[in-house]
Amino acid sequence: MSMKKVMALLLTGAMAMTSLNMAVFAEESEVSSEAAGEGSDIPLVVGINNFSEKFCMLFAESVPDQTIADLTGVYLMDNDRSGGLLYNGIEGETREYNGTEYHYQGLSDVTVTQNEDNTVYNFKLRDDVVFSDGEPMTADDLIFTYYVYADNDYDGNATLYSTKIQGLQNYRLNSTAADSVSDEDIAAVLEEMPEDFAAQVKENLIVPLLDSEYDWAESAWEDYAADYGVNSGAEFFVLLYSQDEAYSAEGKDRETMVSEIADMYGVDYKGLAAAYGDEAYFDEDAAALAQAYLVEQKTEAGEGEEVMNISGIRKLGDYEVEVTTDGFNASDIYTLGDIIVEPLHYYGDLEQYDYENNQFGFTRNDLSSVRDKASKPLGAGPYKFVKYENKTVYLEANENYFKGTPKIQGLQFRETTEPDMIAGVEQGTIDLCDPSGSKEKLQQIKDINGNDELNGDKIYTSLVDNLGYGYIGINANTVNVGGEPASDASKNLRKALATILSVYRDVTIDSYYGDAAAVINYPISNTSWAAPQKSDADYEVAYSRDVNGDPIFSDDMTDDEKFAAALEASLGFFEAAGYTVEDGKLTAAPEGAKLSYEIVIGGAGTGDHPSFAILTDAKAALETIGFSLEINDITDQNIMWDALNAKTGELWAAAWQATIDPDMYQTYHSESVSSNYYCIADETLDADIVDARSTSDQEYRKSVYKQCLDIILDWAVEIPVYQRQNCIIYSSERVNVDTFTPDVTTYYKWYAEIENLEMN
Repeated sequence: MSMKKVMALLLTGAMAMTSLNMAVFAEESEVSSEAAGEGSDIPLVVGINNFSEKFCMLFAESVPDQTIADLTGVYLMDNDRSGGLLYNGIEGETREYNGTEYHYQGLSDVTVTQNEDNTVYNFKLRDDVVFSDGEPMTADDLIFTYYVYADNDYDGNATLYSTKIQGLQNYRLNSTAADSVSDEDIAAVLEEMPEDFAAQVKENLIVPLLDSEYDWAESAWEDYAADYGVNSGAEFFVLLYSQDEAYSAEGKDRETMVSEIADMYGVDYKGLAAAYGDEAYFDEDAAALAQAYLVEQKTEAGEGEEVMNISGIRKLGDYEVEVTTDGFNASDIYTLGDIIVEPLHYYGDLEQYDYENNQFGFTRNDLSSVRDKASKPLGAGPYKFVKYENKTVYLEANENYFKGTPKIQGLQFRETTEPDMIAGVEQGTIDLCDPSGSKEKLQQIKDINGNDELNGDKIYTSLVDNLGYGYIGINANTVNVGGEPASDASKNLRKALATILSVYRDVTIDSYYGDAAAVINYPISNTSWAAPQKSDADYEVAYSRDVNGDPIFSDDMTDDEKFAAALEASLGFFEAAGYTVEDGKLTAAPEGAKLSYEIVIGGAGTGDHPSFAILTDAKAALETIGFSLEINDITDQNIMWDALNAKTGELWAAAWQATIDPDMYQTYHSESVSSNYYCIADETLDADIVDARSTSDQEYRKSVYKQCLDIILDWAVEIPVYQRQNCIIYSSERVNVDTFTPDVTTYYKWYAEIENLEMN
């Protein structure tokens, strides 16, 4: 019920929406795209969702803000259309995609050297790049950027502070004593809870969360009043967090309630985290607090010395920086390289920068001066920020852009709503946008073109796979035989359900999405370089083999024949799981299993969900063999999140958001207690996940991840369902179609080559 859980719900729901969130209208007071002159003076008008007005990548929060940061800045490392990183950006690299060779250039050359105990990342910047104001970009700008991300006052979304850069934690805690604090020491403090540390836990963790949740309860209580019988935000807050059922908000002010409820939890931060909806919510912060406490104790005892810099970040020359980490983690290169190099002279203070004397452009532990300029970005990207006015961001071409001055002089991004996007392109108020990809929206585009095609005289369409996928999950701890989730019998039970659910994917997804989505067969986004491809020799349709390992389907089967074959195979799995089968029907379940399981889906009570028809068809089929699949179509999706976080749910339908790096630790490793909703615990899988992290060899990692995917499917805890697409449309009347970025992908956005884009 908490804000955390509601936000998690919104993020999951967003999987059915577009992820680019981009579009724009011409400002009425400005020259519209239709009325403007010819050539590069015509602005490109794009529509976009609401801005947060933090346009610098250091602090950008929303996707629209990040888009502006992308256009005004340059990343330390670029990637190709497949998401592969560019290690030789200065001279460039030629790589093939979709049968075409493309040449990529970037900001730097990068070398990665894995040693026995550490990894060295060398970043050599090109020496011909200047920011949009003409100032040259140098190693000092990169050093400044890294130190901003590493500062204790940094509160943006980047996670540089969590990497194992040598000396980083010493710097953040300002003591060499940090090196002598072990994980065991931290665990001991958290277990023992010394009185002075307990006070810090209350002050820094428990009270702030309760205080913020009181604010949320005040703003949201009316939405839940009818369901939960509350008459005020105070009552709602007490209902959510009081550990005493008799506790009342009557006669108490906010401060009293927060204080008294905080006392109920004492030092039980895990209990509060569970009430908040995420059992592991405080784990990282509590460990960091314990580490700081131990360092403080050691400092008071005379141990350790002040730390004035990060030993693992070194300036080697005017255009060269070296970063050294302990050990190796395959995801570190993304954390270190996927940043925009920010100008020291603009965001920082040159008078406070002296690398040799440990001054890095701002007052340590105070980034207020950097934040002050986040709404007016400056960088080395293809466009310069002009202003944000009347819900519109205005950009103009950067004549100093190292890849060449963009051909379109001006861009305009205006906040707009989803329903206005396609009509806006048709009517000429928008040149480009990205409406959500659905069967209905795609048909609207075809109707506008008048040729029953997505590309025509009015609109051109680019469908791009979303960075994520839809799935149906099964909890191994609640759907098993004899309380043994890893047994063959338990796997066969889950395979019986997965076989039936998977056979209805094709017809359902085609009906819901049409061309805007495709069925997937492995629990990984098709956008990932690690995703198995149909051309692979060992590629298989998910759950397409029976209990004996034989194929269930043949190519010449009709849909009805496939449904019947899947039902027969499902019955075989049930029998192998220990169910009693008489005359083709289940009559009894083995110990610990049931003849009925519940599946939760967030269809708003009306079945409005991509996977809903899968469930109804599977339910009808299973009923013919004596099994009941109970569909719980919820209006309050917190019900599902409560069950997933508590690990009490049985089956559910949802979606995952993915990242460029396909690291599986958070989702499938047995020690990932917060987001391993499947409760899968397999020693081989755990070892493979860790193994895949230990090397940068992409081909090797892909082979290991394939092993992981096969294990997940063998456990039958996840049925991959669909890979939906984002839809980018632009006016073929006003935008020169031949100059649009070719082969746009999830990782290579429509504006990746915007310097070449022309208006008609």
